[in-house]
Amino acid sequence: MSPAFGKCYDPTGTMHGIPTFPWKYAPDGYATRRQLRARGLRPGGQEVAAQIMRRSRRRKAGVAVAYLYRIELAKPVRPMTPGRTVALAKAMLARRTCPECRVDVGYCIPISLGMCPTCAHPKNQSTR
Repeated sequence: MSPAFGKCYDPTGTMHGIPTFPWKYAPDGYATRRQLRARGLRPGGQEVAAQIMRRSRRRKAGVAVAYLYRIELAKPVRPMTPGRTVALAKAMLARRTCPECRVDVGYCIPISLGMCPTCAHPKNQSTR
């Protein structure tokens, strides 16, 4: 490993509190939430086992962190029940419905606007 990985390489966890590895250098047996989900697994209540770090200009601390979980302790993803399917459909409908004009716009309304673009910018709409 190069000296650039010095702050990100802490396999014992003495510096960061949990084992820490550089980006793309995590040992086998660990996975992020997304990687677990791709395998049809979920963390299943286990604590974070390790983390991976890399430099980032976007973050305030200058470091991006991804938490890792043990694959052998992960549990299968719970199956989707009919009730959960209905609840998810209602939640998505609420995200697509404009609170001003009550129209389903067909996509999730931007949080920054809080309403559909037509209601948010009525002056920009062309008249025919």
